[in-house]
Amino acid sequence: MEAREIIEFTEKFLMPTYARFPVVLRKGKGVRVWDVNGKEYIDCLAGIAVNVLGHCPRKVVIAVQKQVQRLIHVSNLYYTEPQTKLAKILIENSFADRVFFCNSGTEANEGALKLARIYMKNKFGEQRYEFIAAENSFHGRSFGSLSVTGQEKYHHGFEPLLPGVKFVPFNDAEAIERAITEKTCAVILEPIQAEGGIYVPDEEYFKKVRQVCDKYQILLILDEIQTGIGRTGKLFAYEHFEIQPDIMTLAKGLGGGIPIGAILAKEEIAQAFAPKTHASTFGGNPVACAAAVATLETVLEDGYLLDYCQRISKYFIKKLKALQEKYPETIKEIRGIGLLIGVQLKQNALSVVKKCMEKGLLIGLAGDGSVIRFTPPLIIEKDDIDEAICIFDKALREVTQ
Repeated sequence: MEAREIIEFTEKFLMPTYARFPVVLRKGKGVRVWDVNGKEYIDCLAGIAVNVLGHCPRKVVIAVQKQVQRLIHVSNLYYTEPQTKLAKILIENSFADRVFFCNSGTEANEGALKLARIYMKNKFGEQRYEFIAAENSFHGRSFGSLSVTGQEKYHHGFEPLLPGVKFVPFNDAEAIERAITEKTCAVILEPIQAEGGIYVPDEEYFKKVRQVCDKYQILLILDEIQTGIGRTGKLFAYEHFEIQPDIMTLAKGLGGGIPIGAILAKEEIAQAFAPKTHASTFGGNPVACAAAVATLETVLEDGYLLDYCQRISKYFIKKLKALQEKYPETIKEIRGIGLLIGVQLKQNALSVVKKCMEKGLLIGLAGDGSVIRFTPPLIIEKDDIDEAICIFDKALREVTQ
């Protein structure tokens, strides 16, 4: 099918939930993708922080091919080796003792909310149902995850949402303490507010939050869906802040492009998920788990990719700051950790994103629409960055003329 036909049929048959750009992508390799007309793009969005190893990484492709030929799906009533391998890698490289597999970040957050509630009910013998979340946060679009998302624009038309959710300013541990009641169950936070605009908290923030949660015997849930799997130069972003959560959620980069989500928890908490309390038909699917095993093995191998992410991030941010000096009337701020980078403009950024796409660079928006999000594959090289910066420079110049 030609691009025009694909776009027309998509607009006709799919529910109109996305404002798609008029580009039909056909193939990808590394940090590059090509559309059906053969045009090449540098992909600095990477499926919104999903393709941590780039497009079609050899080890992941081979793992998926082998697994598809061996076993595609069975029920969680039985054991499978890929699921066990993946759980072992995650547990050995995190704070957690147990893991539950699902299919997406939203599912992982839904499960985390359930786990927190049932654990607190079992522990205290009474229903502690309130959650404290951050303003400007994003945790998903199903009812539970949407209820703890601190952006009203996502709530409209879906009220009433889950009761008992309180929102406090991000980066304010004292506000969390003031919001706690005898009904508080857990605090749910992103280590870095990604969808909200790439906001990084103060260095001591999470230490204070951890202390508050311990003081009042409430749980700390960290949503690492976008920050996990090496995105910030650590396997998990909580490592930057020298604390451990009680529950953590993962998705996006975990499968290297194959859909998978996970809930990780400490032993005592995980035991609250007894048989019949939670389940997922496709969770821990052998193919998805095989892809995730290959992804994690590559990310963790000799620690090289994590170190590389931190080094290449400095180079990328240095180049972006040079553009900020060149366009001080346009670029307000540059922020982020690792390869989770936000460039906030003093205007709506959509026209810049479109202009970059025309010139062969894929980037995204975050926050209120003034923030450009760069989440390239962790394997991006200096030459790729130089080319991306050159395109970004030209786009800024043309839009602001």
